[in-house]
Amino acid sequence: MAQVKFESHAERVEERIPFQTLVHEMLEQLGEDPKREGLRQTPARVEASLKWLTRGYGMNVDEVIGDALFEEKHESMICVRDIEIYSMCEHHMLPFFGRAHVAYLPNGRIVGLSKIPRVLEVFARRLQVQERLTDQVADALCDVLKPLGVGVVVEAYHLCMMMRGVEKQNSKTVTSALRGAFRDDGKTRDEFLRLVHGGSFAL
Repeated sequence: MAQVKFESHAERVEERIPFQTLVHEMLEQLGEDPKREGLRQTPARVEASLKWLTRGYGMNVDEVIGDALFEEKHESMICVRDIEIYSMCEHHMLPFFGRAHVAYLPNGRIVGLSKIPRVLEVFARRLQVQERLTDQVADALCDVLKPLGVGVVVEAYHLCMMMRGVEKQNSKTVTSALRGAFRDDGKTRDEFLRLVHGGSFAL
């Protein structure tokens, strides 16, 4: 019986076409001349840019939070509002950007405030859809903090709707993820939404 050889992941990686070669080919497919002055360094720039924009694949929540968890008996809602986000739509690989509002109701433990935007970065800096991004942030904070509840609202503009397709310039997409008391208790949910919508969001 013939033996079937299975390639390892490392072997497959070694056989991949270099990133810059793919960009060079893409430019040719678009009808451009990759050798002209303005495009000579474009493959290298595109590689560096996309790796930066998707650096979240190399990050994880535990590492970005580190030891910034503190035992604290604070019993009121903690909300970090108007966190700028930039991400890439996985359907068209075009950016979407906007702001996120994140709150949690602690259960004996709090996290350093700067870590909340960092958790957002872990998931935003990937190929994404806004709906999943919103859920991932909420679930990650639930896992780490074990709070009484978490609320996340993301408001974003999508270039895949603005510069192509329907070309609607003023459409803003709003998604929410509510966990625990934010979902089950009307007063907690109302307080969160009042905090979130207490100001305006403009470009």
